[in-house]
Amino acid sequence: MDYTVKRTEDMEKIFDGVVHRARASLGVTSLGMQVMHFPPGWEGYPNHDHVNDSADENDLGQEEVYIALDGSATLVVDDDEHALEPGVLARVGPGQKRRILPGPNGFRMVAVGARPGKAYSAPAWTELGGPLPTAP
Repeated sequence: MDYTVKRTEDMEKIFDGVVHRARASLGVTSLGMQVMHFPPGWEGYPNHDHVNDSADENDLGQEEVYIALDGSATLVVDDDEHALEPGVLARVGPGQKRRILPGPNGFRMVAVGARPGKAYSAPAWTELGGPLPTAP
């Protein structure tokens, strides 16, 4: 049988539970995927892109899709702001600066990423027991 079912609370967590290593916990190998749970008012999500700010070469050129699960947040893309809440999905291209600011009740989302036109190769920080990523 080739399937995995897991609750997010049973997945390996880093950064005091902000990031759940969903991709590795489920055994996904074709794309990047993490569950992120931001506490209310948390400002730790860096303003970054995946062209100039990637510490891991496997993150370079990655586009991302954010799928809101619970709570609310503001996606800041350059000077544009977009509300993220359940039912809202957003895609951000590799060279675009982006930042996520959680709302007053916190925010939980799935972040999915891959490099357009390239085979997926997992960054070391996404592996179970892997090193923490460095800030851009």
